[in-house]
Amino acid sequence: MNRDQIIKRFRENQNIPVLIIGAGINGIGTFRDLALNGVDVLLVDKGDYCSGASAASSHMAHGGIRYLENGEFRLVHEAVQERNRMIENAPHRVIPLPTTIPMFKVWSGLLNAPLKFFNLLDRPAERGAIVIKIGLMIYDSYTRKQKTVPGHQFHNRQESLERYPELSSKVKYTATYFDGLILSPERYSIDLIKDAIGEHENAMALNYAAFEGVEGNTVKIKDALTGEELRVSPKVIVNAAGPWIDGVNRGMGVNERYIGGTKGSHLVLDVPELRETIGDHEFFFENKDGRIVLILPFYDKVVVGTSDIPAEDADHVVCTDVEVDYFLELVDRIFPNIKIPREAIVFKFAGIRPLEYSKAKTTGQISRDHSIKHDKLGDIPVLSLVGGKWTSYRAFSEQTTDELLQLLGETRQQSTENIKIDGGANYPRSEQEKEAFTSGISHKYHISCEYAGALFLRYGTGSGEIAQQIAQISPLTLNSIENWSEGEVRWLIRNEGVEHLDDLFLRRTTIAWLGMLTREVLLEFADIFADEKQLSTQQKEAEIRRTIQIMDEKHGVKIDL
Repeated sequence: MNRDQIIKRFRENQNIPVLIIGAGINGIGTFRDLALNGVDVLLVDKGDYCSGASAASSHMAHGGIRYLENGEFRLVHEAVQERNRMIENAPHRVIPLPTTIPMFKVWSGLLNAPLKFFNLLDRPAERGAIVIKIGLMIYDSYTRKQKTVPGHQFHNRQESLERYPELSSKVKYTATYFDGLILSPERYSIDLIKDAIGEHENAMALNYAAFEGVEGNTVKIKDALTGEELRVSPKVIVNAAGPWIDGVNRGMGVNERYIGGTKGSHLVLDVPELRETIGDHEFFFENKDGRIVLILPFYDKVVVGTSDIPAEDADHVVCTDVEVDYFLELVDRIFPNIKIPREAIVFKFAGIRPLEYSKAKTTGQISRDHSIKHDKLGDIPVLSLVGGKWTSYRAFSEQTTDELLQLLGETRQQSTENIKIDGGANYPRSEQEKEAFTSGISHKYHISCEYAGALFLRYGTGSGEIAQQIAQISPLTLNSIENWSEGEVRWLIRNEGVEHLDDLFLRRTTIAWLGMLTREVLLEFADIFADEKQLSTQQKEAEIRRTIQIMDEKHGVKIDL
């Protein structure tokens, strides 16, 4: 059911069992779970899918070892199990990530960490090797039965410097354990939406459809593309608007404060020396101010982050120059001989974590756990999904769906625990199997091995079917960028809800993230987009200007025409 068909349906019949407001990962996860259990559901978002807080993720699927000292054992236990499920169910999107912790102290934090556990101390002294060792032992114990990733290892100073010659000589120990790397949170989200729609014909999703308010028991939704007002009469409303939850609730007459978010920013760097130095390892460590920060491999680039600053204005959040200075300095603490010029920054991103409102003294003490808040719009239950982590989205969605099924008088038909995500089914595990898979695509559809490999990286085992459709649409290769075809761009626009040109660069692909959005790429994609959408010259130029402005203001990327 395409956009026009969905809108036509609600012109004729406003009724729907479940309306989900907010297409971040919590809303999308709940949408998929409901669809897999046969529930009619409408998902709407004022922007594109996964364009808000969920797009500002650190790209990690992790349990959050540091939350142990806050006493959040349940959250960590749940998250490490869900991390493993993400690796197993979406191997094309989430891969095991060896994570190295450099340590500058041995005994530090051992005595006062318990005080932080009991909220008697804002932050303990710098965490030393003993405290981290204890934490990693607990961390490993939670998923020992799953055996998805190996347990941790400890290395002394000599071993650490042999493994990483550029590492600061002040490091006394390193520990390496495993978490997961989310290669593209945005594409992961699109996979979930496609799964839901493919499973249940009455699972409907509309991006660029904003909550406008209520009239009695009817919710007003504005189509941001046409200005048309849709009216929807749900039996239950799920408020999954993330940092915007309180604003949406106020529009329904609910004045509770649920959200007290913090800002997290990151940089994407093009520094080959740094990328080669870290290899496939993330470096995850405590900075001088006590903030837990990271240096993360991201394709051929490096992600550095993240800040944790109290903030509320989610619509205008950007990575500031002060944060940039902070990030560049933290790299220097670990790898003092690798200098990072500001010109190496190819992309910036920032967002507001939709954490539950708290009076904690420091942002690090605010819980990352999730909860469901219950209110009513007249007789209609309203469930607000507060907090949560990317890693635990499936468990949170399952909890939400169970409550929704109970409210609707329905029973669960299946669990999402072990269901593969689009492109992750029958995934080849060894490099030899992957080469055989891509070689088969190359020969069958007469495309280069390099392009077949690129399709596999982008779409997993769905790449064969997509290659077939590309061949039917247009196999012509693009001039501005390697391993892209006109047919693939057209396929994305037709099948993945692309409504603006920037959707292509920021959320259907990683082109902008990896610093590949040049003037030539922008214009070539714009021509295809305008042709598919039947835009006038003026409309095409407006889309180009919109993309340039977003890239400049939100991501620090300058594109000159």
